Amino acid sequence: MTEEQLKSGFVAIIGRPNVGKSTLMNHLIGQKIAITSKKPQTTRNKIQTVYTDERGQIVFLDTPGIHKAKNKLGEYMVEVAYRTLKEVDVILWLVEPTTFIGAGEQKIAEELQKLGLPVILIINKIDTVEREEILPAIDRYRKIVDFAEIIPCSALRGTNTEDIIPSLFKYLPYGPMFYDPETVTDQPMRQIAAEIIREKSLHALDEEIPHGIAVAIDRMKSRPGKARLYDIDATIICERDSHKGIIIGKSGSMLKKIGTNARYELEQMLEAKVNLKLWVKVKKDWRDSDYLIRNFGYDKKEI
Repeated sequence: MTEEQLKSGFVAIIGRPNVGKSTLMNHLIGQKIAITSKKPQTTRNKIQTVYTDERGQIVFLDTPGIHKAKNKLGEYMVEVAYRTLKEVDVILWLVEPTTFIGAGEQKIAEELQKLGLPVILIINKIDTVEREEILPAIDRYRKIVDFAEIIPCSALRGTNTEDIIPSLFKYLPYGPMFYDPETVTDQPMRQIAAEIIREKSLHALDEEIPHGIAVAIDRMKSRPGKARLYDIDATIICERDSHKGIIIGKSGSMLKKIGTNARYELEQMLEAKVNLKLWVKVKKDWRDSDYLIRNFGYDKKEI
């Protein structure tokens, strides 16, 4: 295909927390970039990934879940999500298969109507309901926004997701690619490494610790020599002394579990051996400190 026939553009993936945005993006890209967790508000920054084929290029922006902010970190996340909508060509809005449309969805619908962009509604998690419940959900949403298309699917199971990429290309503008065809993400490796450690912490800690953890990569260096080996030192930051004890666990067992799980995934990603060292520090109420949330990579100036 000549450059004039290629289509390239930006697509925002939006929705309330925990509707499966990162799972869908990882599925469409074909590899894991965004971390996933059953806890809401897992994605904190705008994560940019790239899908390329013979038709052109789709740059996906996976946004934090839109929710009622309870602290400065929450305000930052919602601002990231809404600002992203002004930078894209098409919007993928993910919702769950229900006829109940809450205040959060109503707010998103109002914002989308103002933008005048093509919006594709993805009714995700159809594997969690009976088939006859899907049509009423489609009907209910169709009444609040004039959608370009509506696609029911299951991002987790990969059901009906093959229709999404062709639909997106329909609405993208013609133009050259933004990135080299080999590019999958513009996220720095250190940021992806920090996110992987945070994901493994969220999984291992389950319900014991809320979302008050961040991960800082203190050092990430590859050793010279034949065998590929990375030394990674990272600190898990939490908000309370009691949380620190839980993250470390009895005789360091919880920290060891997090480290083992993170090391395995880091080695897969880097295709190299990883020497991972983890520490835990307490920074009281860091989610309400402008200085600390900026320090941990959530800077409003970079939105």
